[in-house]
Amino acid sequence: MSEPFNLATHFLDRHAASGRVALYTGDRSVTYAELAELANRAGNVLLDAGVRRGQRVLLALSDGEEFVATWYGAQKIGAVTAEVYPFLQPKDYAYYLGYTEAVAVIADAVTLPALREAGARNLLVLGVLESELRPGERPFRTLLDAASPSLDAAPTTVDDVGIWKFTTGSTGAPKACVHPLRSPKESFERYAVQTLGLREDDRVLAVPKLFFGYARDLVALFPFGVGAAGIAFPERSTADLMFELIARHRPTVLVNVPTMMSAMVAHPAAAAQDLSCLRMTTSAGEALPSELHRKWDAMFGVPVVDGIGSSEAYHIYLSNRPGAARAGTLGTPVPGYTAEVVDEVGNPLLDGEIGPLRVSGPTIALEYYGDAEKSARTFDGDTLTSSDLFSRSDGYFRHHGRADALLKVGGVFVAPGEIEDCLLGHPAVVDCAVVGQEVDGLVVPRAYVVVRAPVTADELKDHAKAHLAKHKYPREVVFMTELPRTANGKLDRRALAGRS
Repeated sequence: MSEPFNLATHFLDRHAASGRVALYTGDRSVTYAELAELANRAGNVLLDAGVRRGQRVLLALSDGEEFVATWYGAQKIGAVTAEVYPFLQPKDYAYYLGYTEAVAVIADAVTLPALREAGARNLLVLGVLESELRPGERPFRTLLDAASPSLDAAPTTVDDVGIWKFTTGSTGAPKACVHPLRSPKESFERYAVQTLGLREDDRVLAVPKLFFGYARDLVALFPFGVGAAGIAFPERSTADLMFELIARHRPTVLVNVPTMMSAMVAHPAAAAQDLSCLRMTTSAGEALPSELHRKWDAMFGVPVVDGIGSSEAYHIYLSNRPGAARAGTLGTPVPGYTAEVVDEVGNPLLDGEIGPLRVSGPTIALEYYGDAEKSARTFDGDTLTSSDLFSRSDGYFRHHGRADALLKVGGVFVAPGEIEDCLLGHPAVVDCAVVGQEVDGLVVPRAYVVVRAPVTADELKDHAKAHLAKHKYPREVVFMTELPRTANGKLDRRALAGRS
């Protein structure tokens, strides 16, 4: 018989009598009791809107108290939550609306215009005057205020589907990784507690927005498991804003991505910032170059805990440990997980050899929703075969990018990340990406770079030649003001590959 488990009861309600703050947002300090009551109201509104256990609710909201409360309210009634970036185009929202077949869609003033153009129905809308709403749109704030603050939790179990986590769509349309409630429960225990050591006095601030599970779990789920607090803000993330939020809220944990780490290091006022409140910063979402890690250490001295996870595995499954990080690596398996580098047919490879990663653990998704063929290639019970490439040495794993991103230069495969890491070692380079360029039928590396000081293309080529094997240096260097990124903050290699 499945273990009873309601996510909202486990993470939110049990702290309601503590008097502690659960969420800092804007100038508000929201206690667990206040957030639990708002979640109950949101759950009742969703029930009145026709949402039933096992049905999907789509959140297209800016970050804040209402986002977190609505997510928990949907979980409390046994609905399945899915979240999308609040700055998408109408065509993107149209895809998610059709794919999820959500019974209710939660919107705000930021997302409403694009959702309307996408043809959304059954909208619950925040931050818009009732007089401006159209047929099929209801005032969510008014309904929340009128709803009952009491709500019985649905009798869900750890085996009930509760969360959809979307892939980034880097190789096609985003797919939902379907997770039972066991996934957040186990990930909290094994990563947040046993690996990171989150504690009651922590305040967690995330660079990515809460639609991204990496950020949502580390701001509004994992901290709640230990009675700690998260920090949420609706604005787009910038280095200036991160420094401002750190100064205002004094977080103890910063949930970061390499792109923002680079921007913070390169900021003109970086040396004047006081980051002494931080006991660590996590890094995930994409590989953290060792040179960027070195620059971060030199500038801020805040310990970096680099790791890697995926929507398919719910959260982080390889991670360094606080106080014992090895730069340039993703650390070792999180407790409860096993990982091995394999060849194309699944045979284990020796240390130093590069291949896909086979991960087993308690949080592997059940399937890609609506894609049985891809599911069969990726999932095998509690085991996942990653499409990324890794190597292992002394028990520590290194990331070598996606298999489809490798470049075959002069008949030899080259990992773009190796060239990128080398270029980041030049003092003028802030950010860079390397993709393949076809010249006379042959593929050669092309580097796109963002710099903070004058430097020529030839100087960067010479730097690469001095530190890499000769065939690996970039044949062309393109200077840019910024690199294209996905909504999750990952480098958009497809956008660069499409440039002439």
